[in-house]
Amino acid sequence: MVRNSWHVWRYLSGRHLLLALATLTLISPALSLAVQGAPENASIIEWADQTKTKERETTKESDKTDKSKRPAEPERWTRETWEQGKWPQGFYPLPEEGELVGEVYTVTAKKADTLLDIGHKHGIGYEEMRRANPDVNVWYPQEGSEITIPARFILPKGPKEGVTVNVAEMRLYYYPPTKKGDIPRVETYPVSVGRMDWKTPLGTTRITEKTKNPKWYPPASIRKEHAEAGDPLPSVVPAGPDNPMGSRKMRLDIPGYLIHGTNRPDGVGMRVTHGCIRMLPEDVESLFDKLEVGTKVHLINEQFKLGWSDGTLFVQAYPYLDKEEGTTLDRVTEAVDKVNTSVKGLDYEVDYKRLKEVVEVPRGQPVALNYTPMPQYWHNEVILVAARQSQQGG
Repeated sequence: MVRNSWHVWRYLSGRHLLLALATLTLISPALSLAVQGAPENASIIEWADQTKTKERETTKESDKTDKSKRPAEPERWTRETWEQGKWPQGFYPLPEEGELVGEVYTVTAKKADTLLDIGHKHGIGYEEMRRANPDVNVWYPQEGSEITIPARFILPKGPKEGVTVNVAEMRLYYYPPTKKGDIPRVETYPVSVGRMDWKTPLGTTRITEKTKNPKWYPPASIRKEHAEAGDPLPSVVPAGPDNPMGSRKMRLDIPGYLIHGTNRPDGVGMRVTHGCIRMLPEDVESLFDKLEVGTKVHLINEQFKLGWSDGTLFVQAYPYLDKEEGTTLDRVTEAVDKVNTSVKGLDYEVDYKRLKEVVEVPRGQPVALNYTPMPQYWHNEVILVAARQSQQGG
């Protein structure tokens, strides 16, 4: 019942959502608890902030983890320090061959953990954690349950330099310059991107300005939106805990767009911003010190990534951001074309059935493509779509 009702919940926000939640609490506590497991927008994050349980507030200090601090970075980025486990979470040597880094692993949920807490600790955003753990309640994962950490990534296309933000993935990749004696590496961080009505722009830009403890000057469009929602904003929000910019901002060479921190870390990994790139506080502070004015930033929308590792082709798929980006069959056809291009001229047989499953239900985790013959009925559908597109193009 709850699973089928979620399509209704995703359209609720603000006061309507709170009223609905309150009603469900009276009708069925079990149903209310299940719905709490799948929030999708900023208004639900506000609700979550206001409903922290007393149990969580009184957790023993010894059980708490300071999520606001990153582990110290090694003096040298060498193979030896990597193998000794001295690299921070989300930092990986660039593979000598192939495009995959990281690994998928599991951890055990502790008392008073939320899925967001666990993801935050391991450098994974909200949507990534939710897709990897679809049957786990976001706010109340069962103590002792195994939680999947989807920390394996296919590197996005493009140059391995500067910054790349894949908005479909809601993840930032930074390729720092390699100093003498070090090995090339990539640093990857979860981010939030623009909502449907405030899309994050695409293209190549650069960082033009860096500011510590910035003030926020809400644009007229955002002030109007908040005023209409009964939440008026001042013309200037000073630096501090109430500033949604967080402690750092980096201005892009696209008017009005920034990479910045946040005072609401639970929202990182969601599509909730006004187009800016929002990072966890400790992540933006780490990156701020490394990026120079002039650093290139590539903003891409790559929903379907392919990469090789040890002679095996992997696929990593994400939901499309906009409904108008095509039907499921269009996406499958596009995926088949990209895979066929990748294996052209190679003695490599692809599991098309698995490819279809990955595209239809994108989980955001790399999946190996081994051989299974393409079903004839599906092959016929792909041929028909290709023929139709060819006729339209003619």
